Amino acid sequence: MPYDFDTILDRVPTGCVKWSCRRELCGQEDAIPLWVADMDFPVAPEIQEAILARVKHPIYGYPVRPDGFYDSLAAWTRRRFGWEIRREWICYSPGIVPALSLAVLAYTQPGDQVLVQSPVYYPFGAVVVNNGRRVVDNPLKFEGDRYVMDLEDLERKIDSRTKLLILCNPHNPVGRVWTREELTSLAELCARRNLIVVSDEIHADIVMPGHRHTCLASISEDAASRTLTCLAVSKTFNLAGLCTANVVIPDSRLREGFAAMAGNLGLGSSNVFGVVAQEAAYSHGEPWLEELIRYIQGNHRRLKTALEADPAGIRVLPLEGTYLAWVDCRALGLDDPGLKDFFVRKARVWPDEGIKFGPGGSGFVRVNLACPRATLEEAVGRILSALAFLRPSAC
Repeated sequence: MPYDFDTILDRVPTGCVKWSCRRELCGQEDAIPLWVADMDFPVAPEIQEAILARVKHPIYGYPVRPDGFYDSLAAWTRRRFGWEIRREWICYSPGIVPALSLAVLAYTQPGDQVLVQSPVYYPFGAVVVNNGRRVVDNPLKFEGDRYVMDLEDLERKIDSRTKLLILCNPHNPVGRVWTREELTSLAELCARRNLIVVSDEIHADIVMPGHRHTCLASISEDAASRTLTCLAVSKTFNLAGLCTANVVIPDSRLREGFAAMAGNLGLGSSNVFGVVAQEAAYSHGEPWLEELIRYIQGNHRRLKTALEADPAGIRVLPLEGTYLAWVDCRALGLDDPGLKDFFVRKARVWPDEGIKFGPGGSGFVRVNLACPRATLEEAVGRILSALAFLRPSAC
């Protein structure tokens, strides 16, 4: 069935971070927000119907996670990724970022080192530093229009204090879907150096045609024994506000450590509507997701075609996965404050600043493509108009 991704819905009255806080967060009330990773699309009707059915029962007390919660996730990973998981491997978390914090607390001690691969989703570093551990950066290598892992640098930076690697797969913000071959090489290194891996695979479902997501833990038995796989319906189905995520941990020792830390912090209780929404999404949401992916691909194509046709030299990198475009603006010759001013003040478009993702993000911005085509067209028009003012006037 056709789903509606074109209708523009007014989100300002709903109290959402993306639209309702523009004056406070970027200082420009009329800027088009293309930053934080949530979608401006209504959720799949099947999910809405399941939530509404639960709403009709007027008691919203502590929920349990029924068989369907687990069975639908296991069926999804089998069907989408070819990975067989067991019910007992699945741990609950109220979100992926809390899961990262739980892992840092469970498996490392103050002063230990945690590896990240920048430019990367900025909470990765925050959960390390805020919990008294040290970030060790293993920067990705930028090879023209594509990023790759630098495994030689990664291995050089591991010492006796290095306990954990936080992997982003697919990678946010650079849009890479790591291949099975790349992940196999990483898994072999982690086995050799006895690293635990927290693999954030929240964007695993949003993969462009011609690419395939591989769960790191599915590479080998050893990879499974040292990997925590973070999965959620929040990005895939636009359900971040329902605070429901899963951490798949095949190894019993790692699982017990994670569960104990979650219990110590009182994070075991689920969101009553999140439980219902997850089961509905994994059971009935696949047709909606397939249409979404095609729509995102079309938005990326439009952004790339429009911006790269302008002589300013902006480049929109290829998108393999996620709904986030990584845009190289270094040709504009602006420093990072100047780049922010150009987009927010002059173009009145609010992307995420690339520098937030680490030093490798300087000169870049991240653009959220999960919006109606008309919203994107308006944003593109504003950017092109602002670019025209950057060019010297003809004499």
